[in-house]
Amino acid sequence: MFDRPFRLPPYDTTLERVRHEAEDAGQAGHKWVDSTRQFAAEALGRASSRMRNLGEGVVDRSSAAQRHLGQYAQSTGRYMADRPLRSALFAAAAGAALAAYLLALRHRARGDGGHP
Repeated sequence: MFDRPFRLPPYDTTLERVRHEAEDAGQAGHKWVDSTRQFAAEALGRASSRMRNLGEGVVDRSSAAQRHLGQYAQSTGRYMADRPLRSALFAAAAGAALAAYLLALRHRARGDGGHP
């Protein structure tokens, strides 16, 4: 059936092959670990950069909001100084509307249907 008898390779050759395969596997493992480290470092760098950019955007928006709020406060102060009676009437009307709204909420919360 077989033309030649089956022979095992010499022990030294087999051992050398095993060593070679083990070295190749070890190198592949080191390459994988190194590429994973590099990928993680790059991802961390990108995330860090995005967080810095986000933080800068928040600071910019906060500064803009403070400027606008300051402008509104100045406008309101000027309006109140120029028209004190009208400002007082507006404030009273706003306070009355708020009080009516809060009373309506309280009655609903108690389930009165609006009856005292």
